[in-house]
Amino acid sequence: MKKILLIEDESALQKTLDDFLKSEGYETVSALDGEKGVKLAKANKPDLILLDLVLPKMHGFDVLKKLKEDSKTKTIPVIILTNLETTGDVEKALGLGASTYLVKASYTLKEVLSKIKKELDE
Repeated sequence: MKKILLIEDESALQKTLDDFLKSEGYETVSALDGEKGVKLAKANKPDLILLDLVLPKMHGFDVLKKLKEDSKTKTIPVIILTNLETTGDVEKALGLGASTYLVKASYTLKEVLSKIKKELDE
């Protein structure tokens, strides 16, 4: 069973994603802030990370940078799932090593799932 780490500070959205991914056969681990997200990524070695950018304690860009600098976590694919949609944000995230950039308002859960499956070669 593939493990996905959700780093999302909006608890209602985190629960929705968590329930949906579990119903699709994934194991999930969740963090409500950036610092905890980095710790959980190192401790759990998930197969994929869904990362929001606007987070308490550590911004998503800093989380992404730390993940990509650490030998334990640098190969884990990171999908950005955020409401920030400026070209600069997209370019910065991809430049730091994110594999995909999704704007929350533009994607359904099924579309997010198809992006996850693509990243995991499923």
